[in-house]
Amino acid sequence: MTTLPYAPLARYAARLHADIGDRHHVASPLGAWLLLALAAPAATGADRAELADVLGVDGETAAATATALLDRPHPLVASASAVWHRPGTDTARLAGWWDGLPRATTTGPLPDQAGLDGWARGHTLGLVDRFPLTVSPRVLVALASALATRISWATPFDLVPGAALGPDPDAPDRPADGPGTHRTGDDPGTDRPADGPGRPAGGDAGRAGSAWAGRLTRALRTPEHGHRVWIASTGAAGEVAVHAAPAVERDGAGLVVLSVVADPTVPPADVLAAGYELAGAAVDGEPARRSLFDLPLGAGPLGTLREERVRTPARDGREERHHAVLPCWSARDEHDLTAAGLGFPAVARALGGLLGTEVGVEARQAAVAHYSRYGFEAAAVTGAFALVSLPPEGVRRTAELRFGHPYAVLAVATDQRDGTAGPWHGVPVFSAWVAAPREPEEADLADPPEPA
Repeated sequence: MTTLPYAPLARYAARLHADIGDRHHVASPLGAWLLLALAAPAATGADRAELADVLGVDGETAAATATALLDRPHPLVASASAVWHRPGTDTARLAGWWDGLPRATTTGPLPDQAGLDGWARGHTLGLVDRFPLTVSPRVLVALASALATRISWATPFDLVPGAALGPDPDAPDRPADGPGTHRTGDDPGTDRPADGPGRPAGGDAGRAGSAWAGRLTRALRTPEHGHRVWIASTGAAGEVAVHAAPAVERDGAGLVVLSVVADPTVPPADVLAAGYELAGAAVDGEPARRSLFDLPLGAGPLGTLREERVRTPARDGREERHHAVLPCWSARDEHDLTAAGLGFPAVARALGGLLGTEVGVEARQAAVAHYSRYGFEAAAVTGAFALVSLPPEGVRRTAELRFGHPYAVLAVATDQRDGTAGPWHGVPVFSAWVAAPREPEEADLADPPEPA
């Protein structure tokens, strides 16, 4: 059974998120990776090597992985893929590549814009209402992928005041080496001090206020049972707090939405990398989990740790409990994917090689997500066009001819009913000399009828 190579996907995700930047956003690195994987077998030479580097695995392995995912769709993740060609394209040149595409991949003539938009809506539960690219006569080959989910939490969140996202004013400060301290990349064994770059100096370092706490009136709190929360030690972002919310399962398959927060001085790219580092194992357990009894008490960048005397069934008398407070959030984005490091220029060159022509490329992804008290929904459509290259620059002359004085008119029959010129072909049936023009009649002013 082919399984997804986590490290290559994490590496591609790092490239994509780095290209997008640190702003609030949602994306599907998997949606883009799948398109590259579908196209990889079409590449040769330097383009084949470039795609292998971008994908993190060779083209055959990537294509087999894409086939395994698309031909056995997940009950909670709608997926679709398509490869279309411009009518009139010599599809015989593409046949060898097409024959290796997943059975689930749609192939055929390129739809018009309304058809592409309908495809996007139909395969994203209506969450993405238009295809991220605009079709034009220059499009030779189009590739598309769609991923979508809409799930309910197995156990909904509780609601709490938004102020709960901020620090507890009664909690003592946590020492600089408490949970959330980020180890620097220059010296893995050196802790960044509490008053380091980007953090408040002095005793308030561990209790820096959340702007969200003052802005939101309501937030989400984990229920007593059904969610998983822990502190993990990661190579990418140091200590992070992790929350895992499971969906209601269907046919033995589920979805776990992982939220990962680090010290606010840690770059977003490193926090995302930590999420990918944990993701594969976090669906079944709590990887890299730190015991709360190994951490100092007080307030820190990840929250507050208290200790109290209680009656407990724990064998060693040391009981651990975790709670988390999160906000609701939504995001809607479009991302340009034509940067060289994202692989799509190499895909266009590979397809151009099959067709025997130089081509250009357009590639974009539309993505949306909503995270709420009762569930989560998200979708992404990734599209790539291989375009006829623009012709070289030259000089154009345009003539606008005016029939503003008397002129001749001839009505000439055409006749190719049998595939060759018939007896009527080229015969003038009527002729006129126009010397008295008139205004358009009322019927001429009406809009043309819709085509049948």
